[in-house]
Amino acid sequence: MEIGISGYGAYIPRLRIRVEDIAGVWGQDAGAIKKGLLIEEKSVPEMDEDTITISAEAGRNALLRAGIDGEAVGALFIGSESHPYAVKPSGTVVADALGMTPNVLVADYEFACKAGTAGMQTCYGLAKAGEIEYGMAIGADTAQGRPGDALEYTAAAGGAAFVIGRKPVAVIEGMFSYTTDTPDFWRREGQHYPKHGGRFTGEPAYFHHLVSCTKGMMEKIGAKPSDYSYVAFHTPNGKFPMRAGKILGFSHEQLKFNLLVQKIGNTYSGASMLVLADILDNAGPGDRILMTSYGSGAGADSFSVRVTDRIEEVRDRAPRTEFYVGRKSYVSYGNYAKLRGKIKL
Repeated sequence: MEIGISGYGAYIPRLRIRVEDIAGVWGQDAGAIKKGLLIEEKSVPEMDEDTITISAEAGRNALLRAGIDGEAVGALFIGSESHPYAVKPSGTVVADALGMTPNVLVADYEFACKAGTAGMQTCYGLAKAGEIEYGMAIGADTAQGRPGDALEYTAAAGGAAFVIGRKPVAVIEGMFSYTTDTPDFWRREGQHYPKHGGRFTGEPAYFHHLVSCTKGMMEKIGAKPSDYSYVAFHTPNGKFPMRAGKILGFSHEQLKFNLLVQKIGNTYSGASMLVLADILDNAGPGDRILMTSYGSGAGADSFSVRVTDRIEEVRDRAPRTEFYVGRKSYVSYGNYAKLRGKIKL
């Protein structure tokens, strides 16, 4: 039996803040920042939006495309580094909101920005082994950046959900992971904002792991760059995924959906998964897609998927990713700071 992505869904908050509005507060050069990061604006969660609500919305869209009720889901994994509770799972709330039974296996995952793809791997293994018919993996975040730090221009909110199981819209052909102890980004218990290793986050962290993992996956299944129609990488900014793709031999056309980050920012655990959702909104039967996530600390997960004829049947059962990208309202830096809890009393 072929196992793969049976349904998928995205969710991105409505609010946005422009690079210019952040740079103006700190006296920084907005033009240089936009050119350096290839970022124009980022999503901002409303006062009542968090990883749980984003996961529930994306999960509901994924169920609609899969054509199943929550009761059919045997496992739920939510990957995030911004779970609302330090001690209480996000997954129990989301499982209840989506109508899953008490017999569902639920766990919250954390591995920086690749926790959601780790959930996809777990669901695939359980479904392939016949332990469940369907599993759901979600990557969602409401990321924080220290005021005035480079992260403030990119740390955004959003997420994507994937139902993994039978009757796939995209068959999973292969998976591969690559992991080392590379401390490029971290946040200790009790700290409000993360710290990062500056330029160290590039070569020995993002590029080494993402490139090595992608090569390993293609070698595992005997594929080459020209075999793929589209590529989805982790998108910490606009430049990194495009440069990684060039190193690996992919064309701009194959990589173009990674530029979603320009309009919404870096959604962390949701980043590569949102790019994949956007690609599935536009791909046709027979297209092959390569996705590689990256999580600081550090590791990467890579997937090769092949789109089936079923994609045409399910695509418009839920809002497309581009709907959430285009549905937006801008906020000032003051309102953004209030919504993100940057003002400490």
